[in-house]
Amino acid sequence: MTAAVSSTPGVRRLVLILGDQLWLDNPALADFDPAQDRVLMIEAPGESTGVWSHQARITVFLSAMRHFRERVLAQGWPLDYIGLEDEPEGHADRFTDRLARCLQRIRPVRLDVCECGEWQMQQGLEACATAAGVPLHWHADTHFLCSRERFARWTRGRREWRMEHFYREMRREHRVLMDGDQPLGGQWNFDADNRKAYPRTGPGWIPEPARFEPDDITREVMALVRRRFAGHPGSLDHFIWPVTREQGLQALRRFIDERLLGFGPYQDAMWNDTPYGWHSLLSVALNLHLIHPREVIDAVEQAHRERGEQALPLAGVEGFIRQVLGWREFIRGVYWQEMPGLREANHFGHQRPLPAWYWTGETDMACLRDAIGQTLRHGYAHHIQRLMLLGQYALLAEIDPRQVADWFLAVYVDAIEWVELPNVAGMALYANGGRFTSKPYVASGQYVSRMSNHCQGCRFRPELRTGPQACPMTTLYWHFLDRHEAELAASPRTALMVRNLQRLTPGERQAIRSQAAWLLDGAAASAPGAAHGPGPAGSDQSQ
Repeated sequence: MTAAVSSTPGVRRLVLILGDQLWLDNPALADFDPAQDRVLMIEAPGESTGVWSHQARITVFLSAMRHFRERVLAQGWPLDYIGLEDEPEGHADRFTDRLARCLQRIRPVRLDVCECGEWQMQQGLEACATAAGVPLHWHADTHFLCSRERFARWTRGRREWRMEHFYREMRREHRVLMDGDQPLGGQWNFDADNRKAYPRTGPGWIPEPARFEPDDITREVMALVRRRFAGHPGSLDHFIWPVTREQGLQALRRFIDERLLGFGPYQDAMWNDTPYGWHSLLSVALNLHLIHPREVIDAVEQAHRERGEQALPLAGVEGFIRQVLGWREFIRGVYWQEMPGLREANHFGHQRPLPAWYWTGETDMACLRDAIGQTLRHGYAHHIQRLMLLGQYALLAEIDPRQVADWFLAVYVDAIEWVELPNVAGMALYANGGRFTSKPYVASGQYVSRMSNHCQGCRFRPELRTGPQACPMTTLYWHFLDRHEAELAASPRTALMVRNLQRLTPGERQAIRSQAAWLLDGAAASAPGAAHGPGPAGSDQSQ
């Protein structure tokens, strides 16, 4: 697997390309001189086992790296490529161990790297270069439209960080969806138009996303993953992900031409056995740097301006661009401002272990069974499934935020820590106490019922707080309000929820506490509904 390995000193710059930096405009490659410089790429087993990574996630990264290796070689650039099995299993499994061996062998004058997407990797690279006596030069990641320094300047003097304020600045600065100095359409945000559930008859026909048949390189990687990581979660039977720039651009075109129209109104909707909905599935290509966010934004805006409001309504176009230009850039800035503390943040002091059924989907809760089953099959779930099903349940069930974050990092094909950790620990779990969110994102099973068909046929009833048919999501929602009543009452964003809690009688509140204790500590703790007998004594209480 090793390509064109150097055996003699004299390398001016060794350019390290990480697995999520797969584009030729990588700033570390600027002014690359094949006569003096070399490219280094490293596959390391520890990158797949640090968290128990989904087989599809491992395949995405390895296949994309190996395809990019071919692009580097096509440039005529000298390349050291350290493959997963180039060293005996168990030997130098960590990325930094393999890097240290390369630095010792090549002895470059300098190591050049584009800013990485993980704080721990950044620390490891700096320590490794220092130990080897090789100066390390970081290059700002020009894939993003807002640099780390630009975001840090934006936060100065702000007590609260709100994505909406940041997003408007990005719109103005990058001249996106603007009409002179004003937002196109006369308003900045059309979020209220983008929260529809599917009709009760179902989502109807949804055009398929772009699917990419595995080529020889991907098939080779899949065979390696099945052999080397056989015990890891997930399946490769539904592998459709782009692993090259050309495929990423094809996925973008397919989304704009066939799926963008439905994305806006139905981006929050859920339905059984509908894994992709109208979503773009561009996060893999974006997060691996196969395609640039600016070209995505420009293509979507151009399509709206050329095709018109009837063909591509502004509300949906703005909603999609807000995710790319707003939330994606914002969350990356938050990550680098909040690390390393975000990794250990635990505002509510939750310590319960992650239930085993998060790895199997074996629960009677239909919404979680569908979301987890889909995740294991495809390595994918859209943002509402992640936030309001999987993340919300973890928050309500008082699960240790670090274990939850590790699970999210492991199971999704688009997961890199800069995007995963703030979304999970900060937004879904409120573990940092609302540094950039105004409230915990919690709701009862009634929300799930409104936004999906999951509750139809589920043995639990979303309107019930207590009793044998009570929805665990509903019980734990009211229990969360009860436990944190004082804190929630003090915020205008959550005071109404507390006022609803305060309408309950002391007996009703005690029944909720008893039901919640049974769910969290008793027979059902490992899988809600696994014990098919009734819960604690008490009559059904309506939501």
